[in-house]
Amino acid sequence: MKNYDFKAFNLKPELERTVDQLGFKQPTAIQEKVIPATLRNESIIGQSQTGSGKTHAFLLPLFNQLNPEEKNVQFVVTTPTRELASQIFDQVKKILTLLNFEQQVQAKLFIGGTDKKRTIEKLTEQPAIIVATPGRLLDLINEGAVNIYTARSFVVDEADLMLDLGLINEIDQILVKADPNVQILVFSATIPKRLQPFLQKYLNNPTFIEIKDHVSPNLLENRLVPLRHRKPAEVIGQIAKAIHPYLAIIFANGKEACDELYHDLAQQGLNVGILHGGLSARERKRVLKEIQALRYQYIVATDLAARGIDIEGVSHVINAQLPKETEFFIHRIGRTARAGMEGTAIHLYDEDDFPLLTKLSEDGLEFSNYEIVKGEWREIKAWNHRTVREKRGNDLDQEAWKRVKRPKKVKPGYKAKLRKEQQRIKRKLKQDKYRK
Repeated sequence: MKNYDFKAFNLKPELERTVDQLGFKQPTAIQEKVIPATLRNESIIGQSQTGSGKTHAFLLPLFNQLNPEEKNVQFVVTTPTRELASQIFDQVKKILTLLNFEQQVQAKLFIGGTDKKRTIEKLTEQPAIIVATPGRLLDLINEGAVNIYTARSFVVDEADLMLDLGLINEIDQILVKADPNVQILVFSATIPKRLQPFLQKYLNNPTFIEIKDHVSPNLLENRLVPLRHRKPAEVIGQIAKAIHPYLAIIFANGKEACDELYHDLAQQGLNVGILHGGLSARERKRVLKEIQALRYQYIVATDLAARGIDIEGVSHVINAQLPKETEFFIHRIGRTARAGMEGTAIHLYDEDDFPLLTKLSEDGLEFSNYEIVKGEWREIKAWNHRTVREKRGNDLDQEAWKRVKRPKKVKPGYKAKLRKEQQRIKRKLKQDKYRK
């Protein structure tokens, strides 16, 4: 479908006009596959990284099936964090405005940190569209304020983060209250084994859609910088002299490391903000508003904080500390080089990170290797150059041994002679290689 535009989906004319007003030209890879499958009423497991166009991949077909005349719940979108729920709800309101459905169709945002009693009092009728965090939605269902049995579609967004935060159990309790035939759309950057029981329980013969290449190697450069016993803040201070980010997210492992790095970078005079789960809901909301207003050039963040929100315009990702698992690494670099834009991911490392780097290299990820010297990038030897050199040496040893002629009769000292011959052949192989 790459040569087509959104008209190939045969959406309703008013929704086609809305797509044009949103400025969408061609569908992204996940939209190409999710939109038709959703329109066919299939349940879906969609695996793709943040920034792949996933939100509109499910919103557009769900709006296409929306009946403005019905006064009951028609589709539900659940997300693991308040911030992400608020961002999706903003998109819902935008589409409703463009469709001129603001008066006809009621959409509601249900998230924690708001007055539940007041929320229930304001529910004069069942909303057609619900965007919610699981805890608050479950509360409203148990109070009898919301009835989701009428919903035809139910979205579980960022399912792996739901799992990490222990929210998948609440989703389980919510779906018990839904129509057994409800269309379920599950989206996740990764599909951990621990998620399988949930998927098998609720999705009968789902369509599995995996988008592997939305972070294009042509648009994203991965640079490795050795720590060499220096503090991450010291190295990042040097990096800051060599880059001019529109917006850079700096990842640290855990709230304490995040706080320490934030203070160290602020003392160096960097324009830096901080985002992690230890902040109150009010503080997180304030920081997000300031990020959107381009108040900061650098944001120090933890994995959970950064995964639960959608930050636009990230030109650089810096790993002050590398994660231990590849899936978190992929989540992090997926914050940049999005929507056709270029991006750079810079990773500080020491010897403890070699297992992760080895795994990523085996998976096909390519790294360039640099050091910062007087505020400028200088290319250096690869992080694994010793291993590569040893491997090449071993390969030459093996090839030389193959070429050594074994004597038919064994005489005293024959092993030493074989080793000497092997070394001679090895030197010749090296010379031949360099000549080439």
